[in-house]
Amino acid sequence: MVDFNRFTLANGLRVLVHEDDTTPMAVLNILYDVGARDEEAGRTGFAHLFEHLMFGGSVNIPSYDEPLQRVGGENNAFTSNDITNYYITLPAVNLETAFWLESDRMLSLAFSEKSLETQRNVVCEEFKQRYLNQPYGDVWLKLRPLAYTTHPYRWATIGQDLAQIENAKMEDVKAFFKKHYNPQNAIMVVGGNVKTEAVKALAEKWFAAIPAGEKYLRNLPAEPAQTEERKERLTADVPLNAIYMAFKMPARKDRDYQVYDLMSDVLSQGQSSRLYNSLLKEQQLFSDIHAYITSSIDEGLFVIEGKLVEGVSMDTAENAIWKELDKLTEEPVTDEEITKVKNKSESIMVFAEMNLLDKAMNLAYYELLGDAAGLNTEIDKYLAVSPQRILQAAKKTFVKTQCSTLYYLTVKDA
Repeated sequence: MVDFNRFTLANGLRVLVHEDDTTPMAVLNILYDVGARDEEAGRTGFAHLFEHLMFGGSVNIPSYDEPLQRVGGENNAFTSNDITNYYITLPAVNLETAFWLESDRMLSLAFSEKSLETQRNVVCEEFKQRYLNQPYGDVWLKLRPLAYTTHPYRWATIGQDLAQIENAKMEDVKAFFKKHYNPQNAIMVVGGNVKTEAVKALAEKWFAAIPAGEKYLRNLPAEPAQTEERKERLTADVPLNAIYMAFKMPARKDRDYQVYDLMSDVLSQGQSSRLYNSLLKEQQLFSDIHAYITSSIDEGLFVIEGKLVEGVSMDTAENAIWKELDKLTEEPVTDEEITKVKNKSESIMVFAEMNLLDKAMNLAYYELLGDAAGLNTEIDKYLAVSPQRILQAAKKTFVKTQCSTLYYLTVKDA
C-alpha cells in the first residue's frame, strides 16, 4: 500500500505527496502528458528531442546539472510513445533545489540555437548507434508501421527517420514547448522524508506563478481493425534469422489489459514457460524467444519475437509458434500456470513499493490513467483473472488475419 496526499494548484498542476520518514532522501518526479503519439507524421522525434533539450539550461539557470550535483542530487528522464518523465533524487533537506530547477525550466526554458544544435546532434548520434548501426536495432522502425497504419503509434519514440530530427527548427521546438510543457499538462509527485504541508508551500512558492497555458485536447485517429495478414521481409548484417509477430491488444485502461499481461507471462516468463520449454528447450528451434506487451495507453501490441537456431527454416519456426498460440485458443491454461504468473506479478509490485523512485513514478502514471489510488488496487485486477478469460482473449487475438509479421533475415539466408 502506497499512501499519498493530493492537491492541485490554481494553474492546474496536480501534486501528489508520499511521506516516508524511513529514508533521508526525497524524489521529485514530473510526468508530462506528452509522448511520440502527440507528434505529426513527417515531424516526429520531437518528444524525445525535447527531453534532451530540457537539460540544456533555462533562462535563469544556464547549467541544470551543476547546482543539483552541489547538493548531492541526481537526475534523469525518459520518453515513450505516451509520456515524458523527469525525476530528481536528492537528500530531503535539499528538496527546494529540485523545486527551483524544475519550476524554472517549466517557466522559461532557454531556447538557443547552440542548445538545439547540440541536442539535435546527440539525438542523431543515438539514432545511428541504437537504431541504425546495431544488429536488429531498426526492428521497431519497421514493425510499428507494419502493425499500425493510422494511429501515431506507427512511429517509434526516436522518430520515423533521421532526417526529421536533423531538420527540426527552432520555431517547431518553441511551438512544441508551448503546447505541451505547462502546469495543467503535468503531474508532480514528491516522495520521501517530506511533509505534505511543506511540499505544498514549496509548490505554491515555485510553481503557482507559472501560467496554466492552453489546454491540449488530444484527438488522435483511431486505428482501424486489421482484417488481413501483414508480412514484411528485411535483410541485414545480423548473426541469426529472427521473427517478430505483433497482434493488437486492448488499451491500458481496458478491463482485459491484465489478462494479456498474464498471457504473455504464461508464454515466456522463465524457463518453465511454454515457449521456452517447447520451442527452445525441447524442439531447439530458437536460441532466444520472448512474448511481451507494449503496455500502451491506446490500443497496444502483443509481441512474440525469437531468434532462430542456425539451420532452422523460417517456416518451421513460424509454424511452431502458431502451434503454441493455437493451444492457448483451444484449452484453458492450467491452475498451476496461472498461479505462478500471478505470484510473479504480485512480487514485482511488492518490490516496486520498496523503491522510492519507483513509487513516485508509479503514482504519477496511475494518476495519469485516472487516479493514483489505482496503484494500490492493481494487483486485485491480476488476481481476478481466470483461465477462461485468458482463453477468450487468446481466441479473439491469435488469428492470422490480425497478425503483422516481420521476418529479419541474415544476408546469407536472404
